[in-house]
Amino acid sequence: MAEPLLRTDGLIKRFGGLIATDNVSIDVRPGEIHALIGPNGAGKTTLVAQLTGQLASDAGSIHFAGHDITRLPTHARVRLGLARSFQITAVLRDFSALDNVALAVQAHAGHSFRFLADARRDEGLRAPARRQLEAVGLAGRADTLAANLSHGEQRQLEIAMALVGDPKLLLLDEPMAGMGAEESQRMIALLRTLKGQRAMLLIEHDMDAVFQLADRITVLVYGRAIASGQPDEIRANRDVRQAYLGEEAA
Repeated sequence: MAEPLLRTDGLIKRFGGLIATDNVSIDVRPGEIHALIGPNGAGKTTLVAQLTGQLASDAGSIHFAGHDITRLPTHARVRLGLARSFQITAVLRDFSALDNVALAVQAHAGHSFRFLADARRDEGLRAPARRQLEAVGLAGRADTLAANLSHGEQRQLEIAMALVGDPKLLLLDEPMAGMGAEESQRMIALLRTLKGQRAMLLIEHDMDAVFQLADRITVLVYGRAIASGQPDEIRANRDVRQAYLGEEAA
């Protein structure tokens, strides 16, 4: 079995008297999609914020790509190969899809965003940006303002921006949120094309998407991981059915 790319051991995060993540130990293996599911308030987004360094853990450790990153700042984790998408799209709506990705290329190269004019002219930035747009199915929308893209296309654009740094692990925070059935299927198809090329930790409420995509699933309830296993094991787990899946597991 492959050594985990990401491993957490006993992660705890408290907010006053609330324990948001309670002794969470999970791992993500190279090339797999590991889904993290649970009801609202289960601690999923808090856990991702701990993984990215946006929140410091009160206890526990995080290892990624052979490094102890527990106390590393966010930018150092990005350099090691962590990339995150957010629940709410983080694109620049007044710039074209190509400009958005070119700026992401520029940022990963270590340049300031004040060099926007360079990003709009420099083929060294725009050529890799076009490749990423093609990879996510947006090649034909390169010159379209991000504001004029559909919600699903904006999520595709955000993934293109995350891919420019060639991350080892994508942390995807509800990529299907707010999508209709057709857009969700397009996103599922996109994530399938990426599967095996890089690892993904997928937070998602769309159980159809989770069971189509995930190699393994971990279930959080009240900050604790109550089960972890392959999709069929999670479907059959009585505790999971009672705590979260309910009739969806039938």
